[in-house]
Amino acid sequence: MSQKKIFLVVVAISTVSLLLHHGGHLSWTMEAFYLGCPALRAHPAPSLKPKHTNVAFLKTHKTASSTMQNLLFRFAERNNLTVALPVQACSHQFCYPHSFTSHFVHPHTLPPNIITNHMRFNRAELQRLMPNNTIYITILREPGSMFESLFSYYNQNCQSFKRVPNGSLEAFLDEPWHYYRPSEKDSMYARNTLAFDLGGDKDRPATDVQYARAFLAEVEQAFSLVMIAEYFDESLVLLRHLLSWDLDDILYVKLNMRSQSSKRSLTPGLPAKIRAWNSLDARLYDHFNASLWRQLAALGPACVAREVRLLRRAQERLMRSCFEGRMPLLRSAAQIKNKDLRPWQPSAKVDIVGYDLPVNLSRGFLSHAQELCLKLIMPEVQYTRVLLRSQSLRYRRSYQLRAPQQAHNLQQPIRTVLPRHPQVQRSQPPPAGPGPASKTATTTKPAAETQGRTTKLESKSSQTQAS
Repeated sequence: MSQKKIFLVVVAISTVSLLLHHGGHLSWTMEAFYLGCPALRAHPAPSLKPKHTNVAFLKTHKTASSTMQNLLFRFAERNNLTVALPVQACSHQFCYPHSFTSHFVHPHTLPPNIITNHMRFNRAELQRLMPNNTIYITILREPGSMFESLFSYYNQNCQSFKRVPNGSLEAFLDEPWHYYRPSEKDSMYARNTLAFDLGGDKDRPATDVQYARAFLAEVEQAFSLVMIAEYFDESLVLLRHLLSWDLDDILYVKLNMRSQSSKRSLTPGLPAKIRAWNSLDARLYDHFNASLWRQLAALGPACVAREVRLLRRAQERLMRSCFEGRMPLLRSAAQIKNKDLRPWQPSAKVDIVGYDLPVNLSRGFLSHAQELCLKLIMPEVQYTRVLLRSQSLRYRRSYQLRAPQQAHNLQQPIRTVLPRHPQVQRSQPPPAGPGPASKTATTTKPAAETQGRTTKLESKSSQTQAS
């Protein structure tokens, strides 16, 4: 047998071994190969292309972002990564709606690999905090359905909505300036919420086309991927390839949803009024929805469709394994027995539903599989607390291990070597802070100096869990 044939046999055996090693992904990988879609192959081996682990996800409001956050929390735990979490004064958000600053980050969660809790985007501050090779991601939603959700969810929190007679969305949109106050607390929920979350001017006039174009360019330059809520699974396909992740890394369950009774259909004419009132959000959505489909077309529609089917098939298997062979039923918070799984309720007028585990699993989560099921359906507020406890414990253990070594080093005799020449050339101090980071850089920055500082905040907005 020639050397070329021997080489080909060795390559074939190695490939099969890799596929068998990733047994759960065998069908996934083989179907991608069968379609001839090299871009859709499952992550072959960490040594060939390691997973990207430094991610900043801007969690926007009412866009399925809580589902995405849960996915990132679970990825961080599986890979022993550090998630930047808010200081206790900020609750479970980074003191939103204040513009993000590293002072809002809990010192026990530094230096971070992932950041995903609600914030108002501040690119310069995030670049100071996160590693240079961090990939920035966010998600948008169609303005009509998003604004209906905002109006329902924050009806008792946002004064612009609360003062509308009978809680009528039609009445608000007929005369929005009669109810809306730009500088009022929580006004960001009542106009161009996406633009505000992204750090933009929510009250910029719709006629200011130059500002809108410049803002779109800023967002496009900052984010490597802008997901679209209506095409969540297709967006995850792009995310998986961007980050070189596995199928298991993008499995999810929908979280923080309203009951059907809390939703309402938009009457004819309302979608157009919503887009006019939220003109900057409408521009954002139209631009990045088109961008998403250009990226999907580059991968190949047939390949993307096949990968989406495989993703949904894997999710169904996971859900059935967690819920005793059945798909779970959505339950109101009052029906959920496990308090760690009860979603936060914004008001008595809105019913946010969640899931409960079977009784035999709720008595104690001992196995890895059972813990996965619990975390898969855990709401944002509870999961943030769980992560903060575990990371604080890890931080304290690390500190206790460092302290004896530091004490030992202090006891060592200091040896001084004098220079040969009378003049000693001292090294220049490092610059105060690095410039804007490129997306392709691979070095990491030191953690933001947040320990020992206290943050004086204005009156906080009402605690809300929005996605």
